[in-house]
Amino acid sequence: MPKLDWLTRPEDEKAAASVPYRLLEPVVEHSYGDEQSENLLIQGDNLEALKALLPFYAGRVKCIFIDPPYNTRSAFEHYDDNLEHTKWLAMMYPRLELLREFLSEDGSIWVTIDDNEAAYLKVIMDEVFGRSNFLTTFIWKKAYGGGAKSRWFVGLHEYAHCYAKNLELFPDMFLPPDPGAESRYYRLEDEKKETRGPFRVKPLEATKSMDRRENLVYPIPAPDGTEVLPKRQWWWAKERAYQALKNNDLYFTKAKDGSWSIQYKQYLRDEDGNERLRKPTSILMALTHKTALKSPPYYSATKESSRFPNQKD
Repeated sequence: MPKLDWLTRPEDEKAAASVPYRLLEPVVEHSYGDEQSENLLIQGDNLEALKALLPFYAGRVKCIFIDPPYNTRSAFEHYDDNLEHTKWLAMMYPRLELLREFLSEDGSIWVTIDDNEAAYLKVIMDEVFGRSNFLTTFIWKKAYGGGAKSRWFVGLHEYAHCYAKNLELFPDMFLPPDPGAESRYYRLEDEKKETRGPFRVKPLEATKSMDRRENLVYPIPAPDGTEVLPKRQWWWAKERAYQALKNNDLYFTKAKDGSWSIQYKQYLRDEDGNERLRKPTSILMALTHKTALKSPPYYSATKESSRFPNQKD
């Protein structure tokens, strides 16, 4: 796989390993709540803080979200957002390497960024997390309208690169049911309405984007006995389609010329009566950053240590 190169890359590849382990020192005057809580607020260089936390949480974190400097030459009180490009890459690479060590095998990492460094970030994340573990790049629509001061285009969106630790073990993702789905989409009914609710229909015939497979080309009998063949191929194998036909889960429509089209029924609820969940989309609308810290003990990564802290069970 091609690698991104920059001036200090050889040194930056060793940076994560060369950072010493440090002990976290409680700062009592800034702490509040249960000392045994796993919520932590850590002050210090984030590379050193990550290294200090690694012995406790390596392989245990299911979700990591980071919002790094975008390198947009903006002024922030607590970090530099005006780094020379090589320095930005030098800052990101070892931190991503350490973050990968935190992820559980079914975990994922989400990193927000904008146009300035999005392409470069994608390349180094491909390298650190594996291109085969790439999930998607979300488009976050952060603004609506405006742009009177924009010289060329109105910037309405940013990105979030998302990777799994191991794509084979990453779970399916669903959102809660759409509260308006029934009235908008599920408008047909059959004898299963009491248990499975209304249904909508989806084409059984595959699109041209699907690779040709001969086992997906077979006749399906229509209500009048006509054998219906796909123009290209069906989505389903013959066994599944014929079982759906037996269960009355196929929907036939006859055109004026006497030809038949076949769709399959998608019910509002599954066979156990649970309402159908939604798949997330890659475009995020109307989302804002929210703080979710609750009474975290306050720590400072200040003391250098040549040994690991005691490992948590």
